[in-house]
Amino acid sequence: QVQLVESGGGLVQPGGSLRLSCAASGSSFSIRAVDWYRQAPGKQRELVAVINKDGSANYADSAKGRFTISKDTAKNTVYLQMNSLKPEDTAVYKCNLFIWNLATAEDEDYWGQGTRVTVSS
Repeated sequence: QVQLVESGGGLVQPGGSLRLSCAASGSSFSIRAVDWYRQAPGKQRELVAVINKDGSANYADSAKGRFTISKDTAKNTVYLQMNSLKPEDTAVYKCNLFIWNLATAEDEDYWGQGTRVTVSS
């Protein structure tokens, strides 16, 4: 069993920055990839960024140049650094963790509880 804890959301003015964290805990797993999604009120869920086991990353067009996804393997934590935030970035952000369960030899995925980001003056 893997537990995910997200943090780092909050209220920020346009142009500001936030860093979201997605920390995984548990035993006997290897992280394959982590996605960050967001969902704004009344809108569909949007994939924002992905980081793979080898560290390669992909971003939605809306995030390119402003957001950076990174990971600390030793801490089993993935970060989403968000700069130059805009009101349209306002949403609940959730991480989706893909793991290889070393005990059962199976792929599994887990969702964080979400962290709210509000960009407003």
